[in-house]
Amino acid sequence: MSENENLNELRIIRREKLNNLIEENMDPFKIEKYDVTHQSMSIKERFDDLEGSQVSCAGRIMSKRGQGKVGFYDVQDNEGRIQVFAKQDVIGEVEYNRLIAYDIGDIIGVKGEVFKTKMGEISIRALEITLLSKSLQVLPEKYHGLKDPDLRYRQRYVDLIVNPEVKKTFIKRSVIIKALREYLDDRGFLEVDTPILNTIAGGASAKPFVTHHNTLDIDMYLRIANELYLKRLIVGGFDGVYEIGKMFRNEGMSIKHNPEYTAMEVYKAYVDYEYMMELTENVIAYMCEKANGTTKINYQGTELDLTPPWRRVSMHDLVKEKTGIDFYSYNDDEEAKKVARERLHLKVEKHMKTGHIVNLAFEEFCEKDLVQPTFVLHHPVEVSPLAKRNPYNPNITNRFEAFINTWEVANAFSELNDPIDQKKRFDDQLMQREDGDEEAHMMDMDFVNALEVGLPPTGGLGIGVDRVIILLTDSPSIRDIILFPTMKPITEE
Repeated sequence: MSENENLNELRIIRREKLNNLIEENMDPFKIEKYDVTHQSMSIKERFDDLEGSQVSCAGRIMSKRGQGKVGFYDVQDNEGRIQVFAKQDVIGEVEYNRLIAYDIGDIIGVKGEVFKTKMGEISIRALEITLLSKSLQVLPEKYHGLKDPDLRYRQRYVDLIVNPEVKKTFIKRSVIIKALREYLDDRGFLEVDTPILNTIAGGASAKPFVTHHNTLDIDMYLRIANELYLKRLIVGGFDGVYEIGKMFRNEGMSIKHNPEYTAMEVYKAYVDYEYMMELTENVIAYMCEKANGTTKINYQGTELDLTPPWRRVSMHDLVKEKTGIDFYSYNDDEEAKKVARERLHLKVEKHMKTGHIVNLAFEEFCEKDLVQPTFVLHHPVEVSPLAKRNPYNPNITNRFEAFINTWEVANAFSELNDPIDQKKRFDDQLMQREDGDEEAHMMDMDFVNALEVGLPPTGGLGIGVDRVIILLTDSPSIRDIILFPTMKPITEE
């Protein structure tokens, strides 16, 4: 008999057991509630106080063993596992026989006394056992577990049951996001909500998901960033706002890319990108400390020190150092493009200008060396349509990206608040779209109007929350820290 045939037979047996229970008027799915007084870890931690006391707990049967009139059952609840000791002469022959028939995966309620076995294991001596839910599927075998990554992500509910370390990762994820929120709240930032459905895909250079609103009969976009709405709130008089939420980008998938991901954006009036650099290094160090008890981590064998202050270096200097080329020394864009093609063998597209070349060379030759936390400063204006120009060099902006483990984890700048310059940059972006750049910005005249009302000097920051969580939990992939990552559906043959 093949493995699949064996599984099908086991599932049939489980359904037959359920039908028998229903015939006996003991359908477990009719039970609506169960009084739980204690959970596994709290029983173990408070054993000295609870020994001999009666408790009530509930959970899933993960293993069972024993013979004759005595049985041992490992029951898993929200906190962990605890052993249940059952004797026929205590719970009765009828109930004991029912218990023997229960399967791995069934959910039971147990009332009994706390004691310690001769082997020294803290357990519950069952006085009453109730079947609360019948598992009709077969859980993966104990020693092999659920190892296939694709199946783990598709059936996260099973993954959480049979792989305890997975549950710990998502508990730590919650701690990390709570720490992020706590840090900002304690410094007077206001948490807000902005639209996920937008009529314009703005705030970043990315390809959006498109949907359609039937009543309004218009195409709409899932947001690629919440930047433009948050800056409108600064215009409206809030001095500091932030939002933690889902963003959606119709781009490739990898160990650090999921089409739907969690980001945090924060904006504060009357500060600049230097303030946001300090905020970035301090808040990420705080999140790490809260999650791991230290600001130093080991990610997949690489030691990373997140302790502030982090290294600061300009993009132009990195490119010049790595390639030996000063692109801003050339007379025009065409000359810079020619050098990029012939000396660096870069793929230069029609719409690109000198700033695009600098950014392209940085991505190609420099990013891979940024292992320890590093702020890369002063991005070209061509790739920074929302950032304020550097007052000493109009070719660059007062912007930075934060890199850890060669990954960009944050992006920030002194916000452009000149509506005339902003309108011109949007026009430039539209020209890039016409030349084939699908990720270039759309025109947002309402945002220009908001700037005309008056945006104070403002610093803004976006942090890729998922990427930070990957690092702080030592997870190999973004799919390991998203409960239900985007997956291609399995088609029936």
